[in-house]
Amino acid sequence: MRGRCPRSRRDRVAARALLLTGGMLASAAALAHDPSADPAKTEAWTPVPPVVATPVGAAPSDAVVLFDGSGLAAWESEQGGDAPWKVADGAVTVVPGSRGIRTRQRFCDIQLHIEWRSPAQTRGVDGQNRGNSGVFLQEMYELQVLDSHDNPTYPNGQAASIYKQAIPLVNASRPPGEWQSYEVIWKAPRFSDGGGLLAPARITVLHNGVLVQDDTVIAGTTEYRGPPSYAPHGCAPIYLQDHDSEVSFRNIWVREL
Repeated sequence: MRGRCPRSRRDRVAARALLLTGGMLASAAALAHDPSADPAKTEAWTPVPPVVATPVGAAPSDAVVLFDGSGLAAWESEQGGDAPWKVADGAVTVVPGSRGIRTRQRFCDIQLHIEWRSPAQTRGVDGQNRGNSGVFLQEMYELQVLDSHDNPTYPNGQAASIYKQAIPLVNASRPPGEWQSYEVIWKAPRFSDGGGLLAPARITVLHNGVLVQDDTVIAGTTEYRGPPSYAPHGCAPIYLQDHDSEVSFRNIWVREL
């Protein structure tokens, strides 16, 4: 039979590899002569982020420390005057019946770190009556504090819920008597000059290091009865609730965003 013998598979593979190599070399050569391919063209040197020291076990260097265990100078009673809660052993504990406390300083957008502990003794109480308190952002929007370890209740009222609005993604609660933490990113609502809502508040929460609220949109102020709604307001204090339970807090700091 006359004609050329077909090339072997090895020859065909080698030929394709040679073509690819040649193409890559040609592309590299073209890039070497293309000034827009200079990697420095995509390097941003400004603005330079400010340095924030993050010592282990302490607040970041740019944080506003609201409670470090030494006293309640940064807080006041919701009725005005000195905060009436008990400070001992590096923690502040609700005095049932004394009403809530709030920061003297007002805040809008913040990163908040707060640690809390529900009472170790739970005999005879369950549901919303067990270790109940709350962290209110801008004094109006509640991140629920509750002993939700083996304690069924309505899910939009359990720990790490946005009370009566948003159920947490998971239940990351520790047993009563153990310290827990919330890491919060809070974006305040925006209002127009005329008082209309331009953008609702949003919140991200990590409960004991676990994501439980993921950029959740806040429907309005926290209400026990009826639907939430918005009314125009500015920056406002952080408020801790007295709900007739000896809940303790410690290591509270914020970074203004």
